[in-house]
Amino acid sequence: MRVIGTAGHVDHGKSTLIEALTGAHPDRLKEEKAREMTIELGFGWLTLPNGEEVGIVDVPGHRDFIENMLSGIGGIDAALLVIAADEGVMPQTREHLAILDLLQIPAGLIVLTKTDLASDSAWLDLVETDIRAAVSGTVLQDAPIVRVSAKTKTGLDILISTLQSLLKDKPARPDLNRPRLPIDRVFTMSGFGTVVTGTLSDGHLSVGDEVEILPGGLRGRIRGLQTHKRKEERAVPGSRTAVNIAGVDTEQIRRGGVLAHPGQYQAVRRIDARFRALKEISKPLMHGDEVKFFAGASETIAVLRLLGAEELGAGEEGWIQLELRDPLVAVRGDRYILRRPSPGETLGGGIIVDHQPKGRHKRFDAEALKSLESLAQGSPSDVLFEAAMALGAASIREIVAKSRLESAAAESAVKQLLETGRLIALEEGGQNGNSGALAISLPHWNTLRERFLQLVEAYHKQYPLRRGIPREELKSRLKLTPRVFNAALSFLAAQNSLRDQRGAVSKPGHEIRFNGGEQVKVQVLRRKFEANPYSTPSVKECQAEAGEEVVNALIELGELVAVSPEVVFRKSDYDEMTARIGERIRAQGQITLAEVRDMFETTRKYAQALLEHLDGIGVTVRDGDVRTLKR
Repeated sequence: MRVIGTAGHVDHGKSTLIEALTGAHPDRLKEEKAREMTIELGFGWLTLPNGEEVGIVDVPGHRDFIENMLSGIGGIDAALLVIAADEGVMPQTREHLAILDLLQIPAGLIVLTKTDLASDSAWLDLVETDIRAAVSGTVLQDAPIVRVSAKTKTGLDILISTLQSLLKDKPARPDLNRPRLPIDRVFTMSGFGTVVTGTLSDGHLSVGDEVEILPGGLRGRIRGLQTHKRKEERAVPGSRTAVNIAGVDTEQIRRGGVLAHPGQYQAVRRIDARFRALKEISKPLMHGDEVKFFAGASETIAVLRLLGAEELGAGEEGWIQLELRDPLVAVRGDRYILRRPSPGETLGGGIIVDHQPKGRHKRFDAEALKSLESLAQGSPSDVLFEAAMALGAASIREIVAKSRLESAAAESAVKQLLETGRLIALEEGGQNGNSGALAISLPHWNTLRERFLQLVEAYHKQYPLRRGIPREELKSRLKLTPRVFNAALSFLAAQNSLRDQRGAVSKPGHEIRFNGGEQVKVQVLRRKFEANPYSTPSVKECQAEAGEEVVNALIELGELVAVSPEVVFRKSDYDEMTARIGERIRAQGQITLAEVRDMFETTRKYAQALLEHLDGIGVTVRDGDVRTLKR
């Protein structure tokens, strides 16, 4: 599940473009429709040609509503920078571009809209040249430009295919088992009660989960989940999610809060961060300035403390500590934006390096500044974890090599990650430091584990009368190497999450059970076998009577034994026939096909199928027209 966001100057066609792509206009407020301008966040979604669903956040372009734009753009996977062909790059275009760059949005493309209003292609070429100059040196420097007209529908197919290609190679949001939903809307739905929405990160939510809403610490329980107006039992990271909460009233929740599992996060009022000022700011930032702080869907006033500098001018970087007026949820690695309260101006932004500093730093303390530098680069365990995230399932030796850590630091980091569960040893010895053992980061493992369980569960639903999905079929669907597949499956089996028996993988507790109609067919079939135990119905006749799945299930359960593609016997009759043939051979040294036929008063077809089966499993050996027991 991916979420993309629009950005761009007012009236450049963002909402119209979304309506053309999704079939629904994102503006939902009467005031928005009256003014033909997006004030609050709007939402839509579409399904790409490859089947992937993509949520779309439409954010305001007008300067008066820029702060609502900030609450929507933080949780997206890619951005569509929308620029009208008849106007080109405008002031809010540049401001939105600067925000995308500060937030380091991982991917993006530029949509040149309203091309039907352009005089000729030469004009469009000039506009594109201007755009390339504007995005130079930003995260959108190499972004493709797609020409479209929402009015005439030209270019929309190219836009969709380009967007699909853009998202294809981007990694899915990791599941860290620490779900965090920044709340950007709160409302009441008749018959359901309180609903909050946001873009889920860092973990999954399930119906029935107990949740906490911070910073207030309100407790509730999830009654229902929706993604794109579709009910879900489980919401995954990266999805636009609506959460129906029991036990909490809408009046108790405000936009900017965070929904999470109890005890996993706490609100903070002080933050250490790296900051980069925009080149276009009107005046330098000074120690003690009052600023507006934006992270996720939250915003608050903060007092700026400059560390190691008296001021920060346009385009400069430095260390800052922020004293927040209101508590909010933020964690290390989150990106943020600062704006000047009045007159409104985007100042810059950066990354949070410590969301729980012990106290106020002395502004020119060299040790404090050195500590912040180290935090920004990451601890050895953080570096190793990033290496594991980049490699997926790999040997501990490969992960250490990727990290480029010194051996002592790497050994300590591996031990720490294994002990805290951020790194999972899939093979024996890995937990004890065997560098050749396969290991995988927790987010990758959660995703892989979920894929295993979902495929097995889906197979059980599709084929309830089968023991489980064949191992080779499961491996093929997962597209894993044999080593990774075997290690992961063994690990899941050891955890009792899956069962691996006789070449089939199933969930613990899965059993083959016949429903009422199937039971009737089985009874009819049993009577036919009882009436002619040695001249049984053929496989095709059995399938015509009870169905292929039922017959296969009886074979899986061991009630029937298939001795050839056409001949099956009841297990009790098969055991009896095998024993009598063995006794006859021991008594007279050998047996012929005709003797077996006469012994059971059956036909050559059945006698031959049984003897060839016994040859195949190593009970008998054929020598011309006779069989002897295999030594």
